[in-house]
Amino acid sequence: MHAHTPFVGLVPAVLSPFDAAGELNLAAVEPHAALLVGDGVVGAFVGGTTGEFSSLTVDERVALAGRWAAVLKGTPLRVVVHVGGNCLSDAKRLAAHAQSIGAAAIAAVAPSYFKPKSLEVLIAWCAELAAAAPGVPFYFYDIPVLTGVSFPMADFLDQAPARVPTLAGVKFTNPDLMTFQRLLRADRGRFDVLFGMDEQLLAAVVLGARGAVGSGYNFAAPLFNRLLAAARANDFATARVEQYRGVELVALMLRYGYLPAAKELMRVRGVDLGPLRLPHAALTVEQAAALRGDLATTGLIDTIGR
Repeated sequence: MHAHTPFVGLVPAVLSPFDAAGELNLAAVEPHAALLVGDGVVGAFVGGTTGEFSSLTVDERVALAGRWAAVLKGTPLRVVVHVGGNCLSDAKRLAAHAQSIGAAAIAAVAPSYFKPKSLEVLIAWCAELAAAAPGVPFYFYDIPVLTGVSFPMADFLDQAPARVPTLAGVKFTNPDLMTFQRLLRADRGRFDVLFGMDEQLLAAVVLGARGAVGSGYNFAAPLFNRLLAAARANDFATARVEQYRGVELVALMLRYGYLPAAKELMRVRGVDLGPLRLPHAALTVEQAAALRGDLATTGLIDTIGR
């Protein structure tokens, strides 16, 4: 495996596109990708939590990853394919496919139905998965709020490299900023630690974050890029204003349901990615209109775009 270049900037965790009948709508990837390229992000994290991976079949995940890789070929954006799941055999198939399409990296959440009982078991699971794509950097995706799997990530980075030679870092969707600092410094800073909490991005940047993966970067990358630019310029007054706009946006979305609201915000930005799959429920016409009204009255609608 070649040396891995860390991600510096925003990596949207892309939403998965469906048609009115709820089938995968691969034609929507192109306008989505065009928006992201225009917004100046640095990658696309495909088939993750925001992409409803647990509601997709393995064949659908393969098709979606392949489409994103094809559409982004020749652009500055690198593709990260999320390959995690409860079935290790499926995850290995997804990892091998990601390598075959030239993915820049793969990532995986811990299995969450039968949970690993120890850090050692989790590392063994990651080792077998990562070995299916020996030429691709591997990120462990730590999201304990959804998986219920919570092991000390500093210990993971200490112990896993011996078993997982392709380990590049961690996607850290976890508000524990003490641990975040330890991960950034693990083994003299050799790991790429991608921060996964949009509403705390500025705090992570101040502590040393360089790259971030988040669902908000699908539709509000201009806002968060302004935050990053202000922080780079040591203009923390401006950076705090932008971060608080991000907080207000997340708070508003949570009132309507985060993922249904995210799909509506993509429509606000001109990209229709269709409905969600059960057990997620789409917004009603009335709710969508109310959300747009709230975006207008708060002024947030003017801050998310370019």
